[in-house]
Amino acid sequence: MQKKEYSYQVGGKTLTITHSPLAHQANAAVLAQYGETVVLATVVMTGSDKPLDYLPLKVDYEERFYAAGKIIGSRFVRREGRASDDAILAGRLVDRTIRPLFDYRIRRDIQVVITVLAYDEQNDPDFVGLIAASTALSISDVPWNGPVGGVRVAKIGNELVVNPDNQLWEKAEFETFASGPEGKINMIELAGKEALEEDILKAFDVATQEINKLIEFQKQITAEIGKKKLELDFSGDEIYLNIMKAASSGKLDEAVLKKDKQERSSALNALKEEVIAAAAAKFAEDGLTFEPLVASRLWEDLVDETVHRNILEHDKRPDFRAITEIRPLLAEVSILPRTHGSAIFMRGDTQSLAVTTLAAPGQEQLVETMETTTKRRFMLHYNFPPYSVGEIGNFRGPGRREIGHGTLARKAIEPLLPTPEEFPYTIRVVSEILSSNGSSSMATVCATSLALMDAGVPIKKQVAGIAMGLMSDSKSGKYKVLTDLQGPEDFYGDMDFKVAGTRDGVTAIQLDTKISGLTSDIIRDAMEAAKVARMKILDTLDAAIAKPRPELSKYAPIIRQIQINPEKIGLVIGPGGKMINGLIKKYNLAAIDIEEDGRVSVAGTDLAAVEAAVSEISAMTRDFKVGDIVEGTVIKILDFGAIVDLGGGMDGMIHVSELKNGGFVKSVTDVVKLGDFVRAKVIRVEDGRIALSLKGMI
Repeated sequence: MQKKEYSYQVGGKTLTITHSPLAHQANAAVLAQYGETVVLATVVMTGSDKPLDYLPLKVDYEERFYAAGKIIGSRFVRREGRASDDAILAGRLVDRTIRPLFDYRIRRDIQVVITVLAYDEQNDPDFVGLIAASTALSISDVPWNGPVGGVRVAKIGNELVVNPDNQLWEKAEFETFASGPEGKINMIELAGKEALEEDILKAFDVATQEINKLIEFQKQITAEIGKKKLELDFSGDEIYLNIMKAASSGKLDEAVLKKDKQERSSALNALKEEVIAAAAAKFAEDGLTFEPLVASRLWEDLVDETVHRNILEHDKRPDFRAITEIRPLLAEVSILPRTHGSAIFMRGDTQSLAVTTLAAPGQEQLVETMETTTKRRFMLHYNFPPYSVGEIGNFRGPGRREIGHGTLARKAIEPLLPTPEEFPYTIRVVSEILSSNGSSSMATVCATSLALMDAGVPIKKQVAGIAMGLMSDSKSGKYKVLTDLQGPEDFYGDMDFKVAGTRDGVTAIQLDTKISGLTSDIIRDAMEAAKVARMKILDTLDAAIAKPRPELSKYAPIIRQIQINPEKIGLVIGPGGKMINGLIKKYNLAAIDIEEDGRVSVAGTDLAAVEAAVSEISAMTRDFKVGDIVEGTVIKILDFGAIVDLGGGMDGMIHVSELKNGGFVKSVTDVVKLGDFVRAKVIRVEDGRIALSLKGMI
């Protein structure tokens, strides 16, 4: 099999791109290897346009369990099924990087498929998949303005490390994946532990340098084996634009600049119908074929130009706010009566209702993917029902957007949560977006922070988030960063830059752009403005609830923990679970959970019952040592001694010679009787048998 290989050093390791006849029926395909992680990226574009009003681009990221040497899945279906959240997020990462570099006017189906063929558990497939997809697009005949590059950068100690091995991430103050075209960044994912903005900006500079090198590497490959790009003709657009501009002259600014969202939407829809009808009539008059979808697309271009012009030239936002102004804020807690914690956060028309539920440790979520098998004790689920934007739709479970927004909010909150040792609960927060007009994910961060404090979860600080927008002119280089991005500024604007954190640092960032990318100056300005806005929002959150409630809800389970010898876990469980199930039934408990390290959590609604169960487990698993003083009831009299119940199914024997100091004991009952409560000293422990003495005790 003929093949060509190209190699490049990044992060101290070799990245190899291989072009061969594999998957040769696609428009283009490449293999990429980094360490022992290998992915296949393919690109396919159909040969004809579809009657659509959007760019039909699909990016699919396919995990294969064999890549990690695993056989997982449900018991009856041992094969890959619905994409895991991790796979969905990896696909979004690639999609958000490559999409802005397509001509949005394309109406041919385009699909990029990234298949993970081998995973070495050290080198993340996200990086390999992005570079493979970019290279495949670059050498294909598909029209695209790439290539792009991207790397992961982590601050570990005082160093910024490029593409660190996976096990180092937990040691990082922050880790970020940044990607984009030459000299710019158009996609960011960042998780931090209250990282400083200056350190983050330095990481972006490092990422940009690596991006430029990766792009040069791909340009060399494309120059050697790249196909000629297909040329698409959009010359007919000018005819539509001239007619539609004339029909909307003097009216479009008035329709766009309305403070109320509903009024603005109604005015724009009415004007759109009027303008398109005028264009259709003119086409008919001139004997030309009129295409409504083309007219609809170009209408959006006219609105886009109007929104940009008003902000860049006159500082006029659609709702008349100042460039740095945040919409009205509202924060309230204890919204619902029986939930463990609840809160609502509003910012303008955007509303998030967050509800916290606490449960026993055994209610953790099992996460089993190609890359990892772990348990998640903190879950944050984001719901975006159609009524939140005044629409009708189906409820089919979370899609890519919901998963992405929920994960972003979880990353923002997670660093502030107490450890399992400090707070032994499984925590689930659900954010219901009741109304949306810009950055409901950042509203979710704020509402979640409030709901956790309302539930009494001892989070260290309040966390808030804000979304920044951008209006820019590529010709003049002029730009305006907008604080608190809202609907039309998001739809017609150039970026959605979300930043979340505390008063002391950043915990999460997510960036999407509609333009090719951002310069370092724009990123710096956005970060500075986001910090100012975050402080104002934190003031509102603190006014609602400044610190976690000292007590949990009376409806939350009571949990007590003890540490036992791991070798005695079997005693607590019993044969076939008989002992542990018996304890749950006896004390009417919610659950007893046992970790491999011997940590036992007892959960229930009655404090006395929980503590009684803990006492029994403690007695059952106690390691008796010589010299220990114990207490118990005499449960059996023997000719040569007495048996004492030590609790937890354990007992000890007092030999007749150890019943009293000096003198002969004729009968055991002369000293102790059945039912007596005694204090004794442990004098010997052998093979599970415990010898006791009353000498010196009575």
